[in-house]
Amino acid sequence: MTRSVTLSPERHEGAGEIRGDPGMPRAMTETGTTASVTFIGNATTLLRLGDFTLLTDPAFGAAGTRVHLGYGAWTKRVKDPAMRLADLPRVDAVLLSHFHSDHFDRVASRGLPRDLQVVTTVQARRALRRRGFEAVQALPTWDVYEWTSARQRLRVTAVPAKHGPGAVDRLLPETMGSVLELEEDGRLRLRLYITGDTLFGPHLTAIPRRCGEIDAMLIHLGGTRLLGLLLTMDDRQGVATTELIRPGLTVPIHFNDYKVMKSTLSDYLARAREHGLEGVEPISRGATMSLPLRPVPA
Repeated sequence: MTRSVTLSPERHEGAGEIRGDPGMPRAMTETGTTASVTFIGNATTLLRLGDFTLLTDPAFGAAGTRVHLGYGAWTKRVKDPAMRLADLPRVDAVLLSHFHSDHFDRVASRGLPRDLQVVTTVQARRALRRRGFEAVQALPTWDVYEWTSARQRLRVTAVPAKHGPGAVDRLLPETMGSVLELEEDGRLRLRLYITGDTLFGPHLTAIPRRCGEIDAMLIHLGGTRLLGLLLTMDDRQGVATTELIRPGLTVPIHFNDYKVMKSTLSDYLARAREHGLEGVEPISRGATMSLPLRPVPA
């Protein structure tokens, strides 16, 4: 099922005016279109994709903040986000992989506008509506939501993700990965896969088969462990996923912000080198990286 909305010339005011310039530089193509990711921390990024600006998994609590993970489990943030919520530029929507407090924390819940568009899971929609968010779109797996402007279309497809092993996954919040496709004048310019909090497994094989070649991937790592159970990809699973998807660019995120994360970025980078993987590019907190746009045919 596909749902769509057309952007008006006036962008949603989101969380506030820009107080810095976190989105520069961005590569400009022959049509003037740009695409980039700014890494704020954990799974929180700012995506500028052509005419569209999205915020992913907003968590803006400071280092030392405790967040609830469910079933009486808590963890503490150990890294400050690179930006405050008030520093954000105007955004069109939030893309939320699942409703866990390290992905949508109390700062986001209190500070984001209640009429800001949020695209997320069916379960997360219920939780957000209880908190007063009015414009929440639920996407079951393989459903599609899209935004359009005068010449561009940004389509997001919910793709499979499993937050825990076996039956444990059913005890955790419903999670989705996302494939975002930017089109300009009917031509595909970028296909970006955001894994969400998932483990490697057969459920991921349908993503390249159904969606096609992936230009760039934001991969959630960290090797999160609770009660000895692995709940997000560690270095081994991260490399296996990268080998499966084979994106042109892989950008690791979600790896050292909370105490429950046991697998480091350097673990993943070292294993990726051992496996001869190309296109793996770490991004510094607060930095902006250009995303690879497909050329426009002459």
